[in-house]
Amino acid sequence: MAGTVALLNPNVVELAVATAQAAGDVLLMGWGKRPATQIKTAAIDLVTEYDKRAETVVVEHLSREFPTHAIVGEEGSRVGPPDSKCVWYVDPLDGTMNFAHGMPFFAVSLGLVVNGDPVVGVVHAPALGWTFAAMVGHGATRNGAPMQVSHTAALPEGLFATGFPYVAGEPNANLPEFSAFIHNTHGVRRVGSAALDLAFVAAGWLEGYWERNLQPWDLAGGAALVLAAGGQVSNINGGVFDARTGRILATNGVLHEQALNLLATVATAKHAL
Repeated sequence: MAGTVALLNPNVVELAVATAQAAGDVLLMGWGKRPATQIKTAAIDLVTEYDKRAETVVVEHLSREFPTHAIVGEEGSRVGPPDSKCVWYVDPLDGTMNFAHGMPFFAVSLGLVVNGDPVVGVVHAPALGWTFAAMVGHGATRNGAPMQVSHTAALPEGLFATGFPYVAGEPNANLPEFSAFIHNTHGVRRVGSAALDLAFVAAGWLEGYWERNLQPWDLAGGAALVLAAGGQVSNINGGVFDARTGRILATNGVLHEQALNLLATVATAKHAL
């Protein structure tokens, strides 16, 4: 990882923060105005003109500052060398449903993955006034102040978050896991933004977050935040984390094995049905 970081522009985090904040300014132009929405893949999977406008801003900034990097955006952007070892995964508006209804829980999420590893993450929540930023191995911050994961060591004392994926034909996806965590922790929150869920783990406000059936732009930035803040990320079954799989368990590290064991118990019960 040290060699990877050495190859990057030393101002990479600052440049990514400026990029995310510029996109956030675009989002604030539409927040609270009930913008028109279009359906993407499911009735609850929406897109607005502000998703697209914010992505345009991000791509313009990143392609100018990092011309040798590839950029992959949720709204279809594919820019830069396709074989680059450095890939920016961009979610210009994570939490579109919240945004469309005027709720403040949405964010711009930028994640730089190098050789498959999350290295830099920025999650900017413009309506909340929070900017989470990090480089793995160099710490994590919220609005410039250092942050780190919690030290809670017992699963029953942990607060978790999750989401429910847009999976056709599986309306109850994740409900067994949700129920298990509700009954074995302090509770489970449903924020509606994977990027913010991960940022909250990095900030020490949540002990963990799990989800499946997501996209790399949902996870790359937040995963870098958790790692930089001292936490742990893996596949939902304990394997090596790869944002492209769309599956993640992120915790403060201390609770990771306990959370994995609970997920494994649920999986075993599902297979026995």
